[in-house]
Amino acid sequence: MERDMDFEIAFYEQLDARNPADERVMELLAHLYTKVGRIQDGLAMDRRLRDCRPGDPLVHYNLACSLSLTGHPDEAVAMLQKALDLGYRDLSWILQDKDLEPLKGYGPFEELLARMAASGSGEAPV
Repeated sequence: MERDMDFEIAFYEQLDARNPADERVMELLAHLYTKVGRIQDGLAMDRRLRDCRPGDPLVHYNLACSLSLTGHPDEAVAMLQKALDLGYRDLSWILQDKDLEPLKGYGPFEELLARMAASGSGEAPV
């Protein structure tokens, strides 16, 4: 399984080298890097993808997850807030997402969750 993922990563890295503007390849690489524990590489790919899709709430959410995993709680919460501002609303997923575990108990994160819950249906106030 790990060998298959290494092959997949190498394949997509070659595609990325040939066409660095291919957002689908960036998305796949970000996911694969994170899955195999190459968190810094995943973070770098998520940042590139955010630069390509500045209005995409899911891209900002994924970047928040990478920032959380790399020990950047302030930036992670800011990116999560940006994702919410852009329309991300899945509070139930936020509560169970293991990538956000490092933020549990962190004041600004807990405050953001409380605001979302208080506003009902997972929507954060604007």
